[in-house]
Amino acid sequence: MSALSGNWRDAIDDVDAALIDGYQSGFPIEERPFDRVGADLGIDESAAVDRVRALREAGIVRRFGAVLNPPVIGSSTLAAIQAPEDRFDEIAAVVNEYRQVNHNYARDHEWNMWFVVTAGSREARDEILAEIESRTGCAVLNLPMLTDYYIDLEFPVVNADRFARESLEDRTDSSATRISESATGDLSPLEADLLLEIQDGFPLSATPYRDIAAALDAAVEDVLAAVERLLATGCIKRIGCVINHVATGFDANCMVVWDAPDDDLDAWGERAGGLPYVTLCYHRPRRPEQDWPYNLFTMIHGRDPEAVDEKIDELAADYLPVDHERLYSTETLKQTGARYDDLLGT
Repeated sequence: MSALSGNWRDAIDDVDAALIDGYQSGFPIEERPFDRVGADLGIDESAAVDRVRALREAGIVRRFGAVLNPPVIGSSTLAAIQAPEDRFDEIAAVVNEYRQVNHNYARDHEWNMWFVVTAGSREARDEILAEIESRTGCAVLNLPMLTDYYIDLEFPVVNADRFARESLEDRTDSSATRISESATGDLSPLEADLLLEIQDGFPLSATPYRDIAAALDAAVEDVLAAVERLLATGCIKRIGCVINHVATGFDANCMVVWDAPDDDLDAWGERAGGLPYVTLCYHRPRRPEQDWPYNLFTMIHGRDPEAVDEKIDELAADYLPVDHERLYSTETLKQTGARYDDLLGT
């Protein structure tokens, strides 16, 4: 079982805990948001700002601000390569060279390198995949997300849970949401500029929206309205503290791929995605011509690898009794945020 990363829990108090678990989303959209946050926590505005800054400097909060949604703003795909062992590092270097590649993981499988490509259009995305194929000489498995059943890495971490949401019992909303490969976000010029400005986080001040407005030479009222619209359209998923799950001990995770019946895929996906311990659940295409028969993906995050395996066993026995494979990550090759200047074509 993972330790709680260097006794990080001993270094925070109850107010910090309330910030970490209570403000991963729902951060107020108003000129002085920390005034309301502080009032909720029983501290003043400046203390609320200072505490978030301290949590970020400690590495518990990775970033403070908006979680953006690449598949809604542009075109995104999960891709994989069968990299020969003696060329693995060489091929990883080629893949990681692209700014549009924002995640790349080694996984224990014959498809042993898995990466995410995000671009401003499906055509630009597919050009990058074709370039990678040409430069590496390796076929690329292209698996764009087609349906989102549940994708959310917001869960409480100030606890002794062995896997995500162990202490929670409520099912989550896992309604099927179709994802277009040709998404463009349909953004106004202000919204596009705003996404670029906040892609690395909000300014940590008592007036973050006012600071963003000043950087854009826009009225703060217009920025607040634009943030509300981007939330409503799904371009922004949530606003708050983006937690470093590895730092809080949630470093055991597994991507599981399932061969679910096509005729009832939504029912199967919604059933699995609604389980509290499933952190990601989505539909991607089969690629039978590349010997890839799987169409449903799930992930479970945890502190205890054995507990994660037990939950996968439960998932397979009770909810998804079909052929599946477990793809454990063995190394992080690249992990950055998607670059929205690429997505927005600037």
